[in-house]
Amino acid sequence: MGATAEPVTKALAVHSAPDLSANANARPVPRYTSYPTAPNFSLAVNADVHAGWLNALPAHAAVSLYVHVPFCVELCHYCGCNTHATRRQEPVERYVENLLTEIALVARHSGARKVNRIHWGGGTPSIIGADGFRRIHRAMAKHFDIDGMVEHAIEIDPRRIDAAILDSLAAIGVDRANLGVQVFSAAVQRAIGRVQPFEVVEAATSLVRKTGIRNIGIDLMYGLPHQTVEDVRFSATLGARLHPQRVAIFGYAHVPWFKKQQKLIDASALPDAGQRYRQAIAAHESWCELGYEAVGIDHFVLPGDGLAVAAKKGRLHRNFQGYTDDESPVLIGLGASAISRFPQGYAQNHSATATYSAEVRYGKLATAKGAALTAEDSLRAEIIERLMCNFRVDIDRLVEKHRLPTIFSRELARIDLLAVQGLARRSGRRVEITNTGKPFARVVASVFDHYLEGSGTRHSMAI
Repeated sequence: MGATAEPVTKALAVHSAPDLSANANARPVPRYTSYPTAPNFSLAVNADVHAGWLNALPAHAAVSLYVHVPFCVELCHYCGCNTHATRRQEPVERYVENLLTEIALVARHSGARKVNRIHWGGGTPSIIGADGFRRIHRAMAKHFDIDGMVEHAIEIDPRRIDAAILDSLAAIGVDRANLGVQVFSAAVQRAIGRVQPFEVVEAATSLVRKTGIRNIGIDLMYGLPHQTVEDVRFSATLGARLHPQRVAIFGYAHVPWFKKQQKLIDASALPDAGQRYRQAIAAHESWCELGYEAVGIDHFVLPGDGLAVAAKKGRLHRNFQGYTDDESPVLIGLGASAISRFPQGYAQNHSATATYSAEVRYGKLATAKGAALTAEDSLRAEIIERLMCNFRVDIDRLVEKHRLPTIFSRELARIDLLAVQGLARRSGRRVEITNTGKPFARVVASVFDHYLEGSGTRHSMAI
């Protein structure tokens, strides 16, 4: 029987979903990879504002770079990323040219500064090919100081990788690869339009390691159509055979009003709130039993990993790629839909590849929208990040740090209501998420989201 056969059903010691699960899930909330969150970005942040923030970077400021490649050979039904399908190489090659132009444009405004980290995402980054990687890397080396970087990472589709691509990645210094796995159950794979037997993922993982890229992570999901607790544990058992350093486990966000291909998923086959809760708990228990340490709400790492160290020291952060130990205050996003983060706020490129490309070819930053942070935004952003990363926050300390006499009386009253449900506790203005509440950390963090109520934005389930 192949490794993608259905897992054997067995008795599971999983917490039953309490009433609070349904209550919390009845309040869809953002994932808080930024604050304000992307739906609250406005047209007030344009290319001129973006350029001003780049120009204002201190001479000593180190940055991180994120490169978005919005292409896949085919779209998976569940995908929520900004990408589209193409089997032609011409649009990909034109996109590479536009990335080269954008790198030069950004450098013109920011100067040739030190880069701490590079992260390639998508889409399927490998679609740009070995030559594309080499050309973009040369442009980065020409316009930035990329020697001595802390990390150079890429997201990989195990079905779309070969030795030539991996050799080119190793040659440009990639040292971390994150493989998109999602699930190993054959029935669930068919339901989400991503069939990849375990043997395919295992072979890709082995090939990555043979190339010299030793730091490997895998992405898994729960809450998928027809998925069960047994499927979650089955994926953990097989995933552990790949010996990843890091594992990220995300709850499927069913947003067909936003991502049209998700209409291909049978909504009646999706787990309900209680089932999602039990799957999340099963994932946590499985990976902890396998010797991994839980980091934040959805990451699991081997002891001694950089994320584990950062979490213990209270220096864990959260950005658009999830949890990170990246200390750079500036993230420069390159490519369609990429988001840049500055101390002053966020700037997002146009999501439509054609619009992004036209702006860049015209010699302009491809900025579509963003958010300029107020002093209160910065305070609330740090409160939310600490709750998402540390599960606790000392509001008085942050108020003093930001020099804002913010009372938060309304928010603390709402924390008290969550405390009645067992999700949080507080002592004065110190707030802590309980062990029971950790799966619902986004709900607790949302208490401090000034933009959430009345925004009309639709979000995914809280767990």
